[in-house]
Amino acid sequence: MSRESRLEELEKRRRWAEELGGAERVEREHALGRLTIRERIERVVDPGTFQEVGKLTGRGDYDGAEVKHVAPAPYVAGIAEIDGRPVAIGGEDYTVRGGSSPGLARRKGGQGGFVEDLAYEYRIPLINLSHGSGGSVTSVRRLGYAPLPGTDGFERPVELLGIVPVIGAVFGTSAGGPAVRAIFSHWSVMPRGTSHIMVAGPRVVARSLGEVVTKDELGSAETAVDIAGTIDNAVESEEACFTAIRRFLSYMPQNVWELPAIEKTGDPPQRMAQELRDIVPDQRVWPYDMRRIVELVMDKDSLFDIQPTYGKGVITCLARLDGIPVGVIANNPKVNGGALDVAAARKQAHFIEVCDTFHLPIVLFMDTPGFMIGSQAEKASALREGVRCLYSGIQATVPQITVIIRKSYGMAGLAGQHKNGVDHKIAWPSGEWGSLPVEGGVAVAYKSEIESAPDPKVREREIEAEINALGSPFRTAEAFGIEDIIDPRETRPYLCRFITLARDSMRSKLGPKPKIGVRP
Repeated sequence: MSRESRLEELEKRRRWAEELGGAERVEREHALGRLTIRERIERVVDPGTFQEVGKLTGRGDYDGAEVKHVAPAPYVAGIAEIDGRPVAIGGEDYTVRGGSSPGLARRKGGQGGFVEDLAYEYRIPLINLSHGSGGSVTSVRRLGYAPLPGTDGFERPVELLGIVPVIGAVFGTSAGGPAVRAIFSHWSVMPRGTSHIMVAGPRVVARSLGEVVTKDELGSAETAVDIAGTIDNAVESEEACFTAIRRFLSYMPQNVWELPAIEKTGDPPQRMAQELRDIVPDQRVWPYDMRRIVELVMDKDSLFDIQPTYGKGVITCLARLDGIPVGVIANNPKVNGGALDVAAARKQAHFIEVCDTFHLPIVLFMDTPGFMIGSQAEKASALREGVRCLYSGIQATVPQITVIIRKSYGMAGLAGQHKNGVDHKIAWPSGEWGSLPVEGGVAVAYKSEIESAPDPKVREREIEAEINALGSPFRTAEAFGIEDIIDPRETRPYLCRFITLARDSMRSKLGPKPKIGVRP
């Protein structure tokens, strides 16, 4: 072949790759409200920055030595930029064999492969855009034998979780390997209505278990995000996914050897919100809007919620204080009175691990009566999950500061402290704490005295009043058992001062080796 003919063939092969699985299959995806993998990549990255690798990969159809057509491989991958930062990005092309791997000499991605190696070797974030059905029994016919699970392992994803930010996004239907890859991430997202994630689909479930279920029941956002917490966030469209991916990445460093970037928001660190003074009701058991407190303290419009529809007893979000990225954990008194149940404990533990991996100081807004109690909580292993949450908090090395808004009781109260660091705790005048809430705790500790009284109910209330008086936060402050009690309006200026110091302190702690990564 001449030089010109070779260049012509190169362009022809590139055009075939860009056609994906053909116009009919592309149109079918559009009709279902879904984009193609190439459209997704172009929409999430900075315009014109995607450098594809492996574009010519595929299955050729030849007439002798002349190529008639090449069906592209069902995976598109390469490097790009997001807000000027390099990233590795890839995803399945569902228009080609449902995104199933064709059995290449080297995987491009999806179940390991080149895109993960790019992220690992160049220390850049990885974005997995999952939309594939995973393995298939057809591989047995193609290979002539049944491959043992583990040919494509998960060693690299495990390594990546301790080195660079990994984002998983689920589109269409994802099962098997692509689904697992989405969960091997620090944060994951899926659009409602057009995406599903599951171990296996309805036909496999029916054949294996005799259970007749729909795809929505198995893996819709309502199941995977709101109920199971398998995926972190659900948004309303694919376009919203791309916006969320870019937003999440803005709080992250490139890798564990760097600090997250400061982005000044123009919100003065000395700003004090009058609304904070009256937000907590005088009645100790009345709920209030904890998220509003967080909004008023953090930089304006800087909150990015993580798992907002799962484990609602605790609020977890990324935010900024004077431009510095921080992780925020806040008990939600509107759900279970702020008690830490199984879902909330799992959510808090995972969030702590993400913050610890990527050097995000943690601010805890506390109002919890303790671990969730009762027969259902015990059967769900609330105690074990609560202890795992404690474990994650104790293992964390990033600076943490606790703001006790109201209640801090029992082991769940301990989950809001950081004994390995400065153990810096401040409280509002509404703060109260102890081993057990007075209500219930008095009934146990003074059982005999109450039962022997002429009027047990009156005596119980008398003891409660006495204990409550002794439980004044100011008495603890006298003993320096709490580092500071502040006017609620002073919360933002106070935190901005200490978070600035916390960030500066972390520069000297960026070690030569990565931390242990986040558990999926």
